Amino acid sequence: MINRVHHGGPWQAVYAYAREDALWWERELGIRIGHGRFGENLTTAGLDITNAVIGERWRIGTATLQVSVPRIPCRTFAGFWDRPGIIKSFTAARRPGAYLRIVEEGEVSPDDEIEVIERPATAATIAQAFACKTGDRQHLDLLRATADLAPQWQRWLDSIKS
Repeated sequence: MINRVHHGGPWQAVYAYAREDALWWERELGIRIGHGRFGENLTTAGLDITNAVIGERWRIGTATLQVSVPRIPCRTFAGFWDRPGIIKSFTAARRPGAYLRIVEEGEVSPDDEIEVIERPATAATIAQAFACKTGDRQHLDLLRATADLAPQWQRWLDSIKS
């Protein structure tokens, strides 16, 4: 049974990982990494997911998706790898990929371009949110000011002191 608090659900409907980040991991680990190896169901190219802004919207094919939260590695993630220390390595590398929520359902094809159609002026990036969640609270105020934050992240923010 899948734990919908941490896996899936409306704020984590799609997991996007950049091919450029996978190539970085190939060099780092000395192994070939195919699409989907990180558990992603959307592999991108030419889009800086790490610096995507929470709340930004992407048009892919006829679908509209919204950047939601970074992936926080867990035992499920570690299970994809069977590699000791992968959670620590993944966290240290700060290349988490992003979960997306579906704003408008549509058809998506492998060769569809990803167009950023909306980007909030004041919101944390995936990298900043990931850093906050993994111990670096430097961008906590910006994360708190981010309008389109997933409810579980809002509850987490409410639980920590400034």
